[in-house]
Amino acid sequence: MKKIINKPTDVVSELLRGMEKAYPSLKYIEKLEVITRREKSDKVAVISGGGAGHEPAHAGYVGKGMLDAAISGNVFSSPSPDRIIEGINQTNSGKGVLMIIKNYSGDIMNFGLSKDMAEMDDIEVETVVVKDDVAVPDSTYSTGRRGIAGTVFVHKIAGAKAETGANLQEVKAAAEKAIANIRSMGMAMTPCTLPAVGKPGFVLGEDEIEIGMGIHGEPGVERTNVKTAKELAEILLNKVLEDYDYSNSEVALMVNGLGGTPLMELYILNNEVQQLLEEKNIKVYRTFVGNYMTALDMTGCSLTLMKLDDELKELLDAPCDTPALKVL
Repeated sequence: MKKIINKPTDVVSELLRGMEKAYPSLKYIEKLEVITRREKSDKVAVISGGGAGHEPAHAGYVGKGMLDAAISGNVFSSPSPDRIIEGINQTNSGKGVLMIIKNYSGDIMNFGLSKDMAEMDDIEVETVVVKDDVAVPDSTYSTGRRGIAGTVFVHKIAGAKAETGANLQEVKAAAEKAIANIRSMGMAMTPCTLPAVGKPGFVLGEDEIEIGMGIHGEPGVERTNVKTAKELAEILLNKVLEDYDYSNSEVALMVNGLGGTPLMELYILNNEVQQLLEEKNIKVYRTFVGNYMTALDMTGCSLTLMKLDDELKELLDAPCDTPALKVL
């Protein structure tokens, strides 16, 4: 294993300390693995989190116009309730807290416990759950579909709505509207290596890729041979379009890398996807290409579409200033 780390057990705390030192607008809560805005805002707080290893998610989206705090678990592990409660307490201004949760059993359990604990202290908390991955049917897992890169769009929409001074129910409604209109599909070309394990978590042959693999290495829908960018665009996009009707609409498009894929390849894929969408009379209103929700050093990608109406367009275009996403 070749990684720029010290002890595998220290990677989460050290990466968050490094973020705080790189971005003075952020504050790191030592030992509880929470990143918050240094200046607390007098509005509905929007927080999220999950396992480390998906950088820049989630801490990279803390800042004006997006998240007020991000809570990190260990690599690919849900944050514990004591960490989540700290995130709630650090950001609550008295106007309530919205928690954006990706649909994994550990996250559902721990964020849910934290909501109950916060409400015992008279803190109003609401939750939304992102389940955008169309790779598997919604009934495949006990919790349903997985939450992947579309979560970043939910951070953006909810954060922008909170900045307008909207109340907690209005912020939740905007987030739920985004979730209802978001679908994603991914694929992997190589496995990732967890620092604490030191070897890949699964094996793909030299000429193999896995369509629909999850961001923790969960099984996909098909293991097949290497495809061209055009073929991949067709496979991933068709799966998204089969699941949700985007016809004759305007969309936000995210072409997301999983950590090890060069930007060159993501831009080539974007070119193919945009041509296909144009042929299908689906207008791309705004495009995001880059690493937004990764899986350590996995090579691969995901596509996300969010169908837009006037409200979602306005919130998507609203200014935000975070380490990983800036809209001016």
